Amino acid sequence: MQKEVYSLCFMCSIRCPIKVKVKDGQVTWIEGNPYVAGMEGSLCPRGAAGPSLLYDDQRLQSPLIRVGKRGEGKFRKASWDEALDMVGKKLSTIIDKHGGHSVVLGERTQLATHASKTFLKAIGSPNHFTHDALCKGSVNTACRSLFGYTDGQMGVDYKNTKHIVLYGRNIFESISVKEVNNLMYAMEHGAKMTYIDPRVTVTATKAHRYWMIRPGTDLALNYALINVILNERLYDAAYVDKWVEGLRELQDFINPYTPEWAEKETGIAAEAIVELARDVSKDKPSVIFHFGYRGASHQNEIYLRRSILILNALMGSLESKGGFFFKKGPGVEGGKPARKLTEQKFPKIEVPRFDKVGTKEFPLPDPNHGVGQMLPHAILNQDPYPIKAFIAYRFDPIGSIPDATLTKKALDKLDLIVAIDINYSDIAWYADVVLPESTYLERTDCIQQANGLKPQMFLRKQAVAPRYDTRDGAVILKQIAERIGTGQFFPYENIDELVEWQLEGTGFKMEDFSAKGFVAYGKKQIFWDRENGLKFKTPSGKIEFKSSLLEDAGFESFPSYEPVAKPPKDRFRLVVGRVALHTHVSTQNNPYLNELCGENVLWMNKDRASELGINNGDSVEVASKVGKGQIAVKATDLIHPETVFMLHGFGHQADKASRSFRKGVSDALIQENVSDKIGGSPALHDTFVKVTPA
Repeated sequence: MQKEVYSLCFMCSIRCPIKVKVKDGQVTWIEGNPYVAGMEGSLCPRGAAGPSLLYDDQRLQSPLIRVGKRGEGKFRKASWDEALDMVGKKLSTIIDKHGGHSVVLGERTQLATHASKTFLKAIGSPNHFTHDALCKGSVNTACRSLFGYTDGQMGVDYKNTKHIVLYGRNIFESISVKEVNNLMYAMEHGAKMTYIDPRVTVTATKAHRYWMIRPGTDLALNYALINVILNERLYDAAYVDKWVEGLRELQDFINPYTPEWAEKETGIAAEAIVELARDVSKDKPSVIFHFGYRGASHQNEIYLRRSILILNALMGSLESKGGFFFKKGPGVEGGKPARKLTEQKFPKIEVPRFDKVGTKEFPLPDPNHGVGQMLPHAILNQDPYPIKAFIAYRFDPIGSIPDATLTKKALDKLDLIVAIDINYSDIAWYADVVLPESTYLERTDCIQQANGLKPQMFLRKQAVAPRYDTRDGAVILKQIAERIGTGQFFPYENIDELVEWQLEGTGFKMEDFSAKGFVAYGKKQIFWDRENGLKFKTPSGKIEFKSSLLEDAGFESFPSYEPVAKPPKDRFRLVVGRVALHTHVSTQNNPYLNELCGENVLWMNKDRASELGINNGDSVEVASKVGKGQIAVKATDLIHPETVFMLHGFGHQADKASRSFRKGVSDALIQENVSDKIGGSPALHDTFVKVTPA
């Protein structure tokens, strides 16, 4: 028996629409959904490796209860009832004694996130955070400071752009399939790409202009670009006059930051900076200065991301074809979105969040994401109150939060650690109870509300039966809730019932998704009227260069530039990033992907390596203030002399995930846990390391 199932990938967080071919209950092929514009039947390597995850005999296969010390990996197999009863009993004891707010849940953002938030709201805990906090919290804050919208409420019209400028957004290795296909189409039709990065990535090799910028100085470059654009009046004057607040203040501020000044800071020639400003302005408004997918590099990250967004506003590229747009929801077509469990009425929560988001210490980060890197500090300092339980839902704090040693020290203070996961992640290896989730091919999932130029809904639909004793995440949370007395907030017995509940009132039914995997509210792309119809959510109703969000919280809109110190002679700035074959810390043990990329290496400038007596392929020790590890060197002239680079996500400690066990080094072991205190992101590139022969 053969069938085709339209669904959504979950080998990364993009959730690309897919078509799954099934024969006799086995997945035989996965490809991009041919009915979705931009997919064109294609997938990235991770998406193609979906069957390898499904049939991997090293993934979690049943509930587990720890019998040894944390981190020893000694577990016994348990039934679902025993494991859930244990979690329910321990949580009830913790909640009764310390309050619901002593429970934290961190997760990789997913379609069932509204169920996770509901779980916490029902027990009176504000303590939900997502991996987005560690990835793009400062991008989110920057967008809100200018437009009133989050980055997630904004989209990019790659297909129609004429010039795109990327600041380390390694788009051809950290892949979103539709984005890449649309950008390739634009470049094939004459669009230019400028790429700025201390390292020559695959994206750099595709660029029309590549600059090996001195690491940490992108803000200086942007101040100089803004200087040229304003002083030569290269901006879209009509657009800016109508829609921008604070142009005069920006002009007064930017005058000292000339291209000649920026050349000394960035290493990029002044005349080249002027040339880029002039080139890009010729293509306005179909221009994209990309605000970044991961904006978590430095402690002034909020201002770098604001400067990128200011450049877009000067070009008039907001709500422009070939630029940025604000995503349209079903309301513009007279429709209703899918319901979420979080829309119910819950007990009022009086306590602050564990990360203090919304207080004077972190007034601006988005509480929908939180500031996850504060978890170890909150636990160890019992500030603002004791944290006693942590639920990790497909999120690994040991591999994702900087300073893994500190994170483990904090985890050891907890009374309960629960991991809901698919793989033997490091946090699953460290947990007290492990609850295995079915893979995305083995489960139907909650509705994806896909807002954009054409609002749509997508459905991840089960393709095959679960191979092992695993369950759907939203069902697992419901079954824990039933054991702690909050089951009434989960009005379903299975995922099909939850999806049907979500669709009530939308005019759509589950069977409507069978033909193509999605339903659409309308047929035409919707751009707002640039003359009179732009709808910014700021207090002024305009793009706020002088930001009320920042100023009201006591922060400057235009801070003076602070020179970036060079690392000491025997030190390097550690930079991390992605490769097309892996997602965060979750795919390194995948049989297909591990064979192609099974270990990370340390990129190092070959001249600096030679000075230290290090040759290509040598094993070295990389050490910071907080940790160290051994790794092989890739000596090359394709990286700036001040920096070294490693892929994120390696150095796993769970030995039952044998392919990735102790292969390479975890960047989280070496990075210091420091943050952009305004935007909310960790400063992942503000750690200096010493490299010595091993």
